[in-house]
Amino acid sequence: MPTDSRSDDSSARRRKTGGDGTWQSRIGRALLWCAGAVAAAALSVLILVAVALAVAYPNLPDISELSDYRPKLPLRVYSSDGVMLGEFGEERRNLTPIAQIPAVMKNAVLAIEDARFYSHSGIDYRGLLRAAVANMGRAKSQGASTITMQVARNVYLSSEKTFTRKLYEVLLTFKLEHLLTKDQILEIYMNQIFLGNRAYGFAAASEAYFGKPMKDLTIAEAAMLAGLPKAPSAYNPISNPSRARSRQQYIIERMAENGFITADQAEAAKRQELKIRPASDHGRVHAEYVAETVRQLVFAQYGEEAYTRGLNVVTTVNAAQQEVAYRALRKGIMDYERRQIYRGPEEFIDLPADKKDLDDVVDDALAEHPDNGDVMAAVVLEASPKRIVAIRQNAERFEIVGEGLRPAQSGLSDKAPPKIKIRPGAVIRVVRTPKNTWEITQLPEVEGAFVALDPRTGGVQAMVGGFDFYKNKFNHVTQAWRQPGSGFKPFIYSAALEKGFTPATIVNDAPLFFDAGVTGGQPWEPKNYDGKFEGPMPLHSALAKSKNMVSIRILQAVGTQNAQDWITRFGFEAEKHPAYLTMALGAGSVTPMQMATGYAVFANGGYRVNPWLIRKVTDHRGKVLVETQPPLPTEAMRAIDARNAFIMDRLLQEITRSGTAAAAQRILKRGDVYGKTGTTNDSIDTWFNGFHPSLVAVVWMGYDNPRPLGDRETGGSMSLPVWINFMESALKGVPEVSPAAPEGVVNVGGEWFYEEYSRGGGVSSLGLPVPAPSDPAVPAPVSPGGEAGTPGGVGAAADKSLLNSGGVPPAPQRPPEERRGILDLFRN
Repeated sequence: MPTDSRSDDSSARRRKTGGDGTWQSRIGRALLWCAGAVAAAALSVLILVAVALAVAYPNLPDISELSDYRPKLPLRVYSSDGVMLGEFGEERRNLTPIAQIPAVMKNAVLAIEDARFYSHSGIDYRGLLRAAVANMGRAKSQGASTITMQVARNVYLSSEKTFTRKLYEVLLTFKLEHLLTKDQILEIYMNQIFLGNRAYGFAAASEAYFGKPMKDLTIAEAAMLAGLPKAPSAYNPISNPSRARSRQQYIIERMAENGFITADQAEAAKRQELKIRPASDHGRVHAEYVAETVRQLVFAQYGEEAYTRGLNVVTTVNAAQQEVAYRALRKGIMDYERRQIYRGPEEFIDLPADKKDLDDVVDDALAEHPDNGDVMAAVVLEASPKRIVAIRQNAERFEIVGEGLRPAQSGLSDKAPPKIKIRPGAVIRVVRTPKNTWEITQLPEVEGAFVALDPRTGGVQAMVGGFDFYKNKFNHVTQAWRQPGSGFKPFIYSAALEKGFTPATIVNDAPLFFDAGVTGGQPWEPKNYDGKFEGPMPLHSALAKSKNMVSIRILQAVGTQNAQDWITRFGFEAEKHPAYLTMALGAGSVTPMQMATGYAVFANGGYRVNPWLIRKVTDHRGKVLVETQPPLPTEAMRAIDARNAFIMDRLLQEITRSGTAAAAQRILKRGDVYGKTGTTNDSIDTWFNGFHPSLVAVVWMGYDNPRPLGDRETGGSMSLPVWINFMESALKGVPEVSPAAPEGVVNVGGEWFYEEYSRGGGVSSLGLPVPAPSDPAVPAPVSPGGEAGTPGGVGAAADKSLLNSGGVPPAPQRPPEERRGILDLFRN
């Protein structure tokens, strides 16, 4: 049988390929299988993504509110002339519309964060590819997240790196791009992003890092800020200047590459030296106590919402006067501190030999002892009686020699105790002198308070509650209850004017003594401050010289109960001033704010004005929520008669001309300043309470835990210089004024009297020895009613029947009709 050649060929082919098909068909089938697997996988992914989208999309947050973007905005406090005094809230932010954001700032951000922001649809696919390639090549990259993605993440999502969070981010990105315009998205980003140093948004960062508004930024400064979103702590120009500058240089290059700036502009920007604001520089007027008082008032009204809704509070405070008051009080306290014994270094540390280790140890030590304004901390490297070499942060070394060593001579002595001796490793305090040299000092322990009011309205013009708010937040202006000392005497004298006393009344400055048998306790023998008694003198001289014996005799005549009622007219609390003779010496309790309110009555012609601080409250859009108009003085606000205020002003003017505060007129070179010094027993509290017709100011100094300030320390030596320092600036350019005499007063022989007492009426003398009937040279005492009285009728110290068991006189017993008349007078 013949052989089938075709069959043989087919068998041969099958044997050659090893199977039933060709090798090409097998490869084709394999590719088909792979394609099918990929398609199935892709379909599975699409199904999973679809399911994920179906589940996730309904759970996306409602972003419609972003069309009316309202971020958390802090509470801000401003002076009456628009200077920011304080800011409260977790997020420091200045909401700035996109139209007001300068192009240089927008371009710097776009160059580094999202150069194609205005051309992509929310996801920059080219950017994703470029970032992936750059990351594989370990090249510097600008990242893959677009600005829209960052807005979605920063506003609504957490920073965790999970697939779910990324999915929500992408979905929100598309949603944002659909709902908002590009400018709206960029505006949110520029205001929302955290940039370190409690700053949210570039406007706040510009103030925080450069102390200037965003509109004034240069290319170099804008590039520095644009580097912060990636890592605010790592690229912080305050704490990491080298890293911040490196990133700034790269951003400038990116700005040039993207055509935002020219090559010449880029080179100039790279060379610019930036002035970074130190972290300790708040850049504002020192009004911390004012701002805190406002915060408390606003919080009481709005609660926690006060810190997030962007309230702006305009106060009555004058920024320039506030800063002068702050510096004047600090100077007064530091001047007192220079007169004190050196208490020794604050700490001792071991100094390593290696320079790098030394810098680290010094920085750590000074971090524990931060600067207190101009009172700075330093570490001693070398010490001898004639020279100290010290170092501050940033390895700044300097010498202290000559007069700069005087305040700490006791600490440089070879015999100084270990805790006081200044030696290498000692942490000390230093200040710069006006001659730009260094002087050693110490943080003061004494405290102080300063408050200034407009006596016409009661508006607070300046308030400093202590030496340093961050050291002691207790506001001594409003919270410290202290004895006013002799500064309280004018209110007793004011009461006396209504009882028939005149500036010419002769009062005996002679000793007074109340024995234990009368007081029922310890004998009381009051003294004048200087320990001297000058005998009979006119009332105006007695107040100018602050004679205690005269004040006590006057209070005896007026009656302690009557005087207690009278002082409430000035805003004092009766229960804080028991009706005893010690009231004449200022033994009650007052706050500096009360003293300012009281002296304002003398300054404004007799009206009682209440202090106020908040002028206006607006929201972040400028809508007025609260507005206070200054009250106009009316007869309903009258505390004392105009003629009483006028004559008291004359008495207080004599104090600043020739009395215990004579330095006031001598230094200020003007006669329209009035006031009274105050010094309590053992010089525990010192005061000066004074005014110009347009401004009342009160200064107090003392220790929080009351103790003597020193034998030579008085209101005239401690508090008055602070007041003069302030008034020199506050009254600069203010013309000198002379108040016009009101109705009911007349001038006789150069002295002012109530008209009814101008011709021998009223009290002519008080406390004088009783004349013998045959001695016509000495006038008989005159009672408060204006008629001749008996020797014991008006404050005769020898009359023990006037004393109560506490050693002080009780209220005089008067007929009921007269008592009613006195009360009626007080109520008018």
